[in-house]
Amino acid sequence: MKEAFFYEQIDDFKVRCGLCNHHCVIKESGRGLCGVRENSKGKLYSLVYGKIIASHIDPIEKKPLFHFLPGSASYSIATVGCNFRCLHCQNFSIAHYPKRFSDIPGEEFSPRDIVNGARIGGCKSISYTYTEPTIFLEFAYDCMILARREGIKNVFVSNGYMSEEALRFISPYLDGINVDLKGDEEFYKKICGGRLEPVMNNIKLFRELGVWVEVTTLIIPELNDSEDFLRRVAKFLYSIDAAIPWHVTQFYPTYQLVDKPRTPIETLIKAREIGLSEGLKYVYTGNIPGQGGENTYCPNCKNLLIERFGYFINKVNIKNSRCNKCATPIEGVGFP
Repeated sequence: MKEAFFYEQIDDFKVRCGLCNHHCVIKESGRGLCGVRENSKGKLYSLVYGKIIASHIDPIEKKPLFHFLPGSASYSIATVGCNFRCLHCQNFSIAHYPKRFSDIPGEEFSPRDIVNGARIGGCKSISYTYTEPTIFLEFAYDCMILARREGIKNVFVSNGYMSEEALRFISPYLDGINVDLKGDEEFYKKICGGRLEPVMNNIKLFRELGVWVEVTTLIIPELNDSEDFLRRVAKFLYSIDAAIPWHVTQFYPTYQLVDKPRTPIETLIKAREIGLSEGLKYVYTGNIPGQGGENTYCPNCKNLLIERFGYFINKVNIKNSRCNKCATPIEGVGFP
């Protein structure tokens, strides 16, 4: 156990957690909604510091990040726990573990172990992913500082629900983030147990603070696949920066949403067309390899810049971060 960041003591040994936008009030011996922050005699502790439940070397494209060190490997880690309760969670067995059991599983790692693992694996970045990284921020932060010193970049794959205080705290050490923009306000309330506005505010703030941002929307039939919603997302991203890559991704039935079908390919193609028609430069379809929607095209001359199949890159036509045909700058981090 490690004393948590971002909390205040209130009456009767209760504490108010300030890590995310739930701002949980936690009584003595209780835990927050994430299940991994516990009040012990008026002090809040992280129960997952260094307790790693998953660690893998992934292509950075799997995050998905298409404009961040393309073609590189990322050392990916997670603890148990999450501050959402998404009914379609793909990693529910670890994300929702603390909501079902009292113990906190995981293998002990130090920040040095994580950075060494990234280096030995030839990884250019460390991704805090699989579950919501905000809930293990104390450990992630220590890893991020050490990684930055050693030239390894840091990436969050996040629901974007951290508090503004936590966001500003990590942003100097965070190089890239993929944020899920999941649905409208009703979707967040019914499907995720959260609110839309904090996520939108955080996407904007991360970009203002110089963190590279990509956004993913997992499109679920009948829940967030309307043209109105998709167009509103595209307009919102465009209002921040037309160069924010938007990943519109195929849903498949899982966890508690097995009654919904896979997203039709036609819906994803339409979503991509909507994004491009609203002025976004880079819109990608996900989970349907071979359809062409994974490729990066020059926003000016439409030249094929990066040809992908799934998480793998087959061809690159970028030089000095510019289109090799018309020399248009291509936004991102670590292009050739």
